[in-house]
Amino acid sequence: MPDPVHGGGAAAEAAEAAAAAGAAPVRDAATVILWRAGREGPAVLMGQRGAGAAFMPSKFVFPGGAVDPADAAAPLAAPADPVSTRRAGPGPFAATAIRELWEETGLRLACPCADDPRPVPPAWRGFTRDGLRPDASALTFVFRAITPPGRTRRFDARFFLAPAAAVAGDPDDFSRATDELSHLHWVGLAEARALDLPFITEIVLAEIAPLITSGEGPARVPFFDNSGPQPAFRWID
Repeated sequence: MPDPVHGGGAAAEAAEAAAAAGAAPVRDAATVILWRAGREGPAVLMGQRGAGAAFMPSKFVFPGGAVDPADAAAPLAAPADPVSTRRAGPGPFAATAIRELWEETGLRLACPCADDPRPVPPAWRGFTRDGLRPDASALTFVFRAITPPGRTRRFDARFFLAPAAAVAGDPDDFSRATDELSHLHWVGLAEARALDLPFITEIVLAEIAPLITSGEGPARVPFFDNSGPQPAFRWID
């Protein structure tokens, strides 16, 4: 039985069960919910997946994706806060979130660290141009969800919230984005709920609204756990 903090290795257990059943394995992943103040209230950055995508085609989503082995060697200028790091569990989830945001939008959560003597892994050299280093200090862990069985791809995703003020450069400049997400734009929270969203994204939007308003981190983090034969809702304290 997964424990209420880290799920007892939920992704690993789900992956083993999926492999035994010939189903899609569960991969660790991370997502960034970037937000800023808009004319009519808080707005979040979203993009649309392609109609031919294997996972969630045509849906509007937050930037994110699977953990890459190179993420463990990311030259972070600063980690996420200790509570978020503990709650997210073992893994380079903050680094993954930063990399995926960069790849899918061209935006960098970073700070100037030109005098940092640490070597930069090849996978991060594009990010660290201009003397920047990835900075996870603005990330707050706010949600976790495992994709239900029966999907073509499954992820154990950690969701992080971050203010647009932490972006190095213009938060409206998507010129360096890949083509994985189209229609990148800042959308108000109320307007976002009218988009074609995955079910879990609707839940996340409802959860982050009071956090943005209060400016405080969550007292505990919701966890939609689909690692076992029956779906379960848990809290990460």
